[in-house]
Amino acid sequence: MQEEINFDGIVGPTHNFAGLSPGNLAATSNAGRIAFPRAAALEGIAKMRANLALGLRQGILLPHPRPDHRWLAALGTAHDTAPSHLRAQAMSASAMWAANAATVSPAPDTADGRCHLSVANLVTLPHRSHEWPATLAQLRLAFADPGFAVHAPVPAPFGDEGAANHMRLCAGHEEPGVEVFVYGTAGGPYPVRQHREASAAVARRHGLDPARTLFAEQSAAAIAAGAFHNDVVAVANERVLFAHEQAFADREDLHAALRRLLPEVEIIEVPAARVSLADAIASYLFNAQLVSLPGGGMALVLPGEAKDNPAVWSWLEELVAGNGPIRRLEVVDVRQSMANGGGPACLRLRVVCDPATVDPRFLVDEDKLDGIAAVIAAEWPESIAPADLSDPQLIARAERARAALLETIGTVELIDS
Repeated sequence: MQEEINFDGIVGPTHNFAGLSPGNLAATSNAGRIAFPRAAALEGIAKMRANLALGLRQGILLPHPRPDHRWLAALGTAHDTAPSHLRAQAMSASAMWAANAATVSPAPDTADGRCHLSVANLVTLPHRSHEWPATLAQLRLAFADPGFAVHAPVPAPFGDEGAANHMRLCAGHEEPGVEVFVYGTAGGPYPVRQHREASAAVARRHGLDPARTLFAEQSAAAIAAGAFHNDVVAVANERVLFAHEQAFADREDLHAALRRLLPEVEIIEVPAARVSLADAIASYLFNAQLVSLPGGGMALVLPGEAKDNPAVWSWLEELVAGNGPIRRLEVVDVRQSMANGGGPACLRLRVVCDPATVDPRFLVDEDKLDGIAAVIAAEWPESIAPADLSDPQLIARAERARAALLETIGTVELIDS
């Protein structure tokens, strides 16, 4: 049976605020602050528990090896001799944002009836560009069943940042869908992360029906305002598109195409007059997880910052008081992730598949989360300041911590990946 599983990235032991991501306003504004990896990882565990309590299927993706010694060696250096900017890039824990791990097309949409996953290349920014080999190793382990096809990244220079720029709308998760790839062409002073050529390549490799595949341009205003990925201004689930009025360059064409291809689509658009782009991005209103509840209806899993913003929360209260499909608000605390520019939806990759075909080591229940939380509490550093990124003791501790987690999960074959 096809179900949606949310695979959350476990926040790694080198979570820090180095400010490596231009265009990500939270990350750059918090650069230089002390980070709290243990608290960040435990916030992520609590978020997964909240999803389980809603009756949702929950999976995990694991931290990558940090520092990335292989990447540094390919650059002709090592962590103890590298320039400070390369040390910081090699220590990045940004793989925690699993929405950038891959783009996923479920079996009902593909020509060969398999679930296809294309690992994102993340070539635009150096600290993310070396994530894909470890991501590929994990996905090929988790989705080794013949019902999946896991693809290596689209080649450079075409930037691909995964599911954060991809939406799927359908009558139900198990039904054929309309896949929407969102790309950028201009963003003021900030780099465009998703290229149209990369999105088109993914669609071709996944064997999608061109008649049910849409390419939508993200508005330059949204990118310039700090929406470095589409999932900062829009999210979709089954028949519902929930988006800001200024999310897309040509919203009317997109809406018309969706109504033609999926007549039951419900478009919930937040007007700029009620919630500005600045408020939407600061609160990560649209970086909520929009999920279907087992008992019917949909819920938004929102960061606490959305409740703290009067304009956003007022609009949301009116939304759920109506007769629309979104009837429940679930607030989670992911403040450490938010401070680096990642809300609840950044932390998860959605995969529609038969759970029985997934390697069970990557699926969790409360007991497994208890074991993971115990490792985090014992092994993760409590705090990291930017100056600590060159400390050999921190590096040794981070490597021990990751190894302990992989041993607990039973995925020791990934230690050197």
